[in-house]
Amino acid sequence: MKLALHQSKHFERFSYILKNGHMSHAYLFSGDFGSFELALWLAKSRFCEQLSDGLPCEVCRSCRLIEQREFSDVKIVEPQGQLIKTDTIRELTRDFSRSGFEGKSQVFIIKDADKMHSNAANSLLKFIEEPQSQSYVILLTSDESKVLPTIKSRCQLFRFVKNQQYLEDLLLQQGLLKSQARLLAQVATNESEALALSQNSKVLDLERMLEKFVKLLNQESDKAYLEVSRLSSLASEKDFQDLTFRLLTVILSEKNNPKLLTDCYQARRMWQANVSFQNALDYFVIA
Repeated sequence: MKLALHQSKHFERFSYILKNGHMSHAYLFSGDFGSFELALWLAKSRFCEQLSDGLPCEVCRSCRLIEQREFSDVKIVEPQGQLIKTDTIRELTRDFSRSGFEGKSQVFIIKDADKMHSNAANSLLKFIEEPQSQSYVILLTSDESKVLPTIKSRCQLFRFVKNQQYLEDLLLQQGLLKSQARLLAQVATNESEALALSQNSKVLDLERMLEKFVKLLNQESDKAYLEVSRLSSLASEKDFQDLTFRLLTVILSEKNNPKLLTDCYQARRMWQANVSFQNALDYFVIA
C-alpha cells in the first residue's frame, strides 16, 4: 500500500486508532503528501464490509466506491475557483443531522480547508463543537496558518511531511535528469503533481529558461532584463506563473544568494497583490 510507504508513521498511528476504535470526529491534516489518501482510507474504515481488526479491506464494494469517489455517504468538498463558499458548507452541515444512505455514518472530507470563506468556517464550527456520534469531518490544508484558529483548536492536527527522496526517485524513473528530478521533487507537493510536471515539456522548458535567467542575473543583469519578456510569454497562465516563482525560489536557494532570494519573495508578493507577472519580474531584475 502506497500510504504505508508515503506516511508510515501516520499509517501506523491510525492503524492503532482504528484497531482500538478511537477515531475522532474531527481531524486537520496539514500538508499534501498522502493526506487525501489517508482521509479516504479512514472513510473506508467506517463502511468496509470486511474489516480486519478495524482496518478496511480495500476490495469490497464500499471500499471500491469510496476509492472511486462514488460512495454516497462520503462527501468530498473542494473550492470553486479560489474559495469554498458559505452556502456549500451550510448545505454540508445540514447533512450532518441526517442518517447516511448506506449506514449510520457519514464522512465529510474538505480539501483546501484554508480556502473556506470566514462565514463558511464559522458555519462548520457548530458541528465540530457539537458532533453527531456517527459523523466525521477531515479537513485538508497545505497552509494551516490560514485555517480559522477556532477550527484548528477543535481538531486533532496531523502534519504530513513530504517524502522528497521518494519523489526524486519516482521522477528519475520517468527519465528525467538528476538535476531536473531534484528540482521538481522540491517544487511538487505530492506524487500526482510531480508526475504531471515531469510529463509536461513546457515545464522542462521553463526550468531550463530559469536556470539561464538566474545565471544572467549573477553575471549580466542587463541581459537578464531581456529574458523577462520570454518568461512572460512562456508563463502566460496564472498557475504557470505561480510555478515560475516556485521554481525560481528553489533555484535561488541552491545558489545561496540571500539578496536575490529576498527580491524574489518581494516580486512574488507583488504578483499575488495583482501586479502583472512581467512587471513583478521587471522589479525583481532591477531591485
